[in-house]
Amino acid sequence: MPITYYKLANGLRVILSPDSTAPTVVTAVYYRIGFRVEPRDRTGFAHLFEHMMFQGSQNLGKMEFIRLVQANGGVLNGSTRFDFTNYFELLPSNKLETALWAEADRMKGLAITEDNLKNQQGVVGNEVKVNVLNQPYGGFPWLWMPQYANTNWYNSHNFYGDLKDIEAATLSDVQAFFKTYYAPNNAALAIVGDFDPEQAKRMVEKYFGGIASAKLPPPPDLTEPRQEKEKTVTRPDKLANRPALAFAYHMPPRNSPEYFALGLLDQMLVQGDDSLLYQELVKKRGYTGEVSGAINELGNMFNYDGPMLWTTSLFHDAAVKPEQIMAAVDSVIDKLQSEPVAQALVDRSITKMRSGLYDMLTQFGGFGRADLMASYALFDNDPAKINTLEEQFRKVTPQLIENTAREYLRKTNRTVLLIEPGAAADAHNGSGK
Repeated sequence: MPITYYKLANGLRVILSPDSTAPTVVTAVYYRIGFRVEPRDRTGFAHLFEHMMFQGSQNLGKMEFIRLVQANGGVLNGSTRFDFTNYFELLPSNKLETALWAEADRMKGLAITEDNLKNQQGVVGNEVKVNVLNQPYGGFPWLWMPQYANTNWYNSHNFYGDLKDIEAATLSDVQAFFKTYYAPNNAALAIVGDFDPEQAKRMVEKYFGGIASAKLPPPPDLTEPRQEKEKTVTRPDKLANRPALAFAYHMPPRNSPEYFALGLLDQMLVQGDDSLLYQELVKKRGYTGEVSGAINELGNMFNYDGPMLWTTSLFHDAAVKPEQIMAAVDSVIDKLQSEPVAQALVDRSITKMRSGLYDMLTQFGGFGRADLMASYALFDNDPAKINTLEEQFRKVTPQLIENTAREYLRKTNRTVLLIEPGAAADAHNGSGK
C-alpha cells in the first residue's frame, strides 16, 4: 500500500496513503494516551476526556464539530483504547480541508469549562451504568479480565472508570491532561483515500504546523512479571442467567517471532467454525454454542503497545462444569505443545489471517488502514510495517508454533474467570414463593 511518512517541525507524525477507489477520504488523529496511562485515582479519565473533545474548541461551539461533519455528508467517531485515543472522520474527498481545519482547531485549544466537564461526567457515568453495572455480563470479559490477569496497576485498573473517580475529576485535572497529552508531538495524523498528496501536505502544514509541541512526561513502566501460577476468579453477576467462562494468557512481546506465532494460534484455536476449540467444545462435546476469542479484545493484535492478553470466552449451561470445559481446552492445547502441527494447518491459519487482515485494512472507507498506520507510526515510528505483516506470518514454522504454545499457553500463564449467575436463581426463588 502506498505510504508517505514524515514529521512536522513540532513533532506531529503524518501518514499519507492515497486510494482512488471511491471519492472519499478518512482523516484520523491518534493521540498516544490511552487508559493504560491515565492518572491514579482518576480511573476512566482518558475515556472522559475523549468525550470532552466534542464539547467545542476555539472556532467551533459545543457539538458543532459533529454537526459540521454530518452537514458535509460525513460520519465520525472517537474511541479510547489501551495505548491511544483516536478521532476520525470519513468525508467526501473534496472536504479533506474541512476535516484538517476542524481537527487542528481542537488540538490547538479545547473548550475546557466547568459546565462541559460536569455535563460529560454525567454522560460517562451513565454510560458505565448502562454498559457495565446494569447490564448482564457487563464487562465480561473485556473489562474484568485485565484486572484479574495483570498485576501492574497501569494494566490492571478499571479503565472504564469507577463512578467515584469520574465524579472526582476537576477542571484543573482536565486542563493539565490536555496540555500534557493532546500535543502534536504526542500524535499521529493519518489520511487515507482519494486526495492529492502534495496538496494534502500543504494543508497539513497550514493547519497543524503552527501548533506548539509539549514537554512529554517519561513513559511509565508497563512491564508485567512472568506469571508462574494459574489464577481462577469467580465473579457473581446478579443479572446473568447462565454461567460464563473466560480464560486468558499473557502475550509474547509485540513484533517478536512468538507474537506472530500466537497470532496464528489464535486463528487455529478460536477463529471460525473450523477452529480447534470450536470443534472440541461445540461440535464434539456440546458444552457451548459458540466460542469467542481475540488478542486485544478492544482492538486487534496490531494496534496496542505493551503487555496484552489473548482471551477466549463462552457461555454454558449450569449442568456443564468449568472443570469439564477447561479439561477439554487442555486436551486441545496439550497436543499443540507436544508435537509440531501439520504444515497444512499453519497454511490454513495464514490464509485466514491474511483474509482478516485485508478485510481490516479496507473496512469503513479506509479507516482500518488509517488505524494500523497511525498505530505503527506512534509505537514503532514506521507505518510502512503494515506492508510487511503478511511476510512475518509466513515465516512462522510448525516448530515455532509448538515452542510458542509450550511457553505461552502453559497453565501457569493462565487466568480463568467464572461468571456465577444470579438471575436464574432469583427467578426460581421468586416463582417458588
